[in-house]
Amino acid sequence: MAQSIRRDSPELPDFSLLKRLARDQLIYLLEQLPGRKDLFIDADLMSPLDRIANVSTLKVHQLPIAVLQLCFLIRPRLQSVKWICDVVNADKAAGKFRRYKLIFTPQKFYACENVLEEQGIFGDVTTDEWGFHLLPLDDDIISLELPEFFRDYFLDGNQRWVRTAGCVLHLLHSLYGPFSKVYGIGRCSKMAYESWREQVEEGEQKGRDGEIGSVFLFDRDVDYVTPMCSQVVYEGLVDDIFRIKWCVEFGPEVTSSDKSLKVMLNSQDKVFNQIRNEHFSNVFGFLSQKAKNLQTAYDKRCGMDIKQIKTFVSEELKGLKQEHRLLSLHIGASESMMKKKTKQEFQELLKTEHSLLEGFDIRECITFIEEHINRQVTCDSSVSCRSRKTVSLLSKDYKSMKAQYLQSYGVDHLPTFANLKQLGILVEQPTGETLTAMENKVGKLVNDRAAGKLTDAFSSLAKKSHFRALSRRLNLVPKSDEEYDLRVPKDMAYIFSGAYVPLSCKLIEQVLERDGWTGLEEVTRLLNGQEFAADGKARSDTQRTILVMFLGGCTFSEISALRFLGKEKGYKFIIVTTAITNSARLIEALLDNRA
Repeated sequence: MAQSIRRDSPELPDFSLLKRLARDQLIYLLEQLPGRKDLFIDADLMSPLDRIANVSTLKVHQLPIAVLQLCFLIRPRLQSVKWICDVVNADKAAGKFRRYKLIFTPQKFYACENVLEEQGIFGDVTTDEWGFHLLPLDDDIISLELPEFFRDYFLDGNQRWVRTAGCVLHLLHSLYGPFSKVYGIGRCSKMAYESWREQVEEGEQKGRDGEIGSVFLFDRDVDYVTPMCSQVVYEGLVDDIFRIKWCVEFGPEVTSSDKSLKVMLNSQDKVFNQIRNEHFSNVFGFLSQKAKNLQTAYDKRCGMDIKQIKTFVSEELKGLKQEHRLLSLHIGASESMMKKKTKQEFQELLKTEHSLLEGFDIRECITFIEEHINRQVTCDSSVSCRSRKTVSLLSKDYKSMKAQYLQSYGVDHLPTFANLKQLGILVEQPTGETLTAMENKVGKLVNDRAAGKLTDAFSSLAKKSHFRALSRRLNLVPKSDEEYDLRVPKDMAYIFSGAYVPLSCKLIEQVLERDGWTGLEEVTRLLNGQEFAADGKARSDTQRTILVMFLGGCTFSEISALRFLGKEKGYKFIIVTTAITNSARLIEALLDNRA
């Protein structure tokens, strides 16, 4: 089951340094406030903060002096700042004198200070920045924990986080650079790269040995297809069903008790680490074998003398019990997911996705989607099901689907359709498009009724999005008549049951193989350009450590695909992302009826 690793694969850098730096800076900022203080923490920061500095650490740095101060640790969001303004103005109205400090993370924006000034409290508060840019989620995954990055930049055109991305590159370059080469595609990536270069001083790190070779910057809007696909590798499926957010909460149906349990899923979990990148169809067999091996290890106790039992208890028993606990959890999670995965509805969803990717049976796919809408299946899944960049809809199909959707779920979703069209995720063809010569030839060979159906199918594949052309150029959709053995995957398509190689990962593979964009001119033209490449001055022996930065989020499936590619080619990939995403999160970011 395990994929062989090339011997020349490099070691990953130690990213625990990022945690220590963030913790030390936070402690320094808190110690600048002498005396007792009440610390208010943004809810979104609680779990990330617990990863680097627990509550006891924060309490240690509060001195028992009877001076009351309020310290607010927040994201730079206007709503949070307005709430703090209300608190300060309420205190002033009540005649209370307090000191107020706002610590923005990862940076403060002029808009936030402007609100303080408008509300008349700019002189009553002090502000600071906590440069908590990066949170290591695992040995090879680092997150900016900025889910709002996607909507802010790609939908609203707000560039406020571009400088943050540049700061992230600067921090990584300072600690683990210099980088040998930088590749990128997308307008945001290009601006982030330019922002970073502005921060790098001439001659910085001269003669230093870097730990990271090449860097690849990737805009999420280059590939919307991949995050829209249902995930079927174990970690991705866990995320789709249970929602991984720093940790995952397994309910009683998984824990086999009356309580829920929060679990950290990372490489420290030895069972999880062996199955996280596997196609789900392989997981149950592995867990069954693991359970048998564990039972055999327990059975060794039989026939031992007292000295052997003592050694067994002191050296092996604790590890076996821990492994047993983890194994039980993942078996429970697998059983729970299996009940959902084997439902006819899920299988039909995967079949529909694969048909859309291949460009076949489009009419049947539309019928399937309309049935889901009329049955009022979960709102997000219905939208994401039809929001594939693989097809563009005839105007009549688009209007029909839109009308049915609004009737089922309410007119509150009307702006969502505008958002999907704006991003090019849901494409409506203009009326009056003509058939190609091939379509006309096909039409002459069949009767009128069949010809009408074929006409609709061909028209729905018009190249308003260029996915079909990209798919052919990069061989993203393997031939369906070839049998794909998921137990012995041959390429990155295994993460989608052999039906599709993720465009994002394929581009990265091609650029690394070609050492640039040469030979990919037609591909970049179809992707609207904005690609770039720049040389650095790092040593050649760091070339196999590749940092990939996703601006707008990446999925666990893409991470699994890059891990597979790394093992095949002898690379070590480090994933830096603005946030972990999937189809539901991406669609939720586009909903305009959010509370």
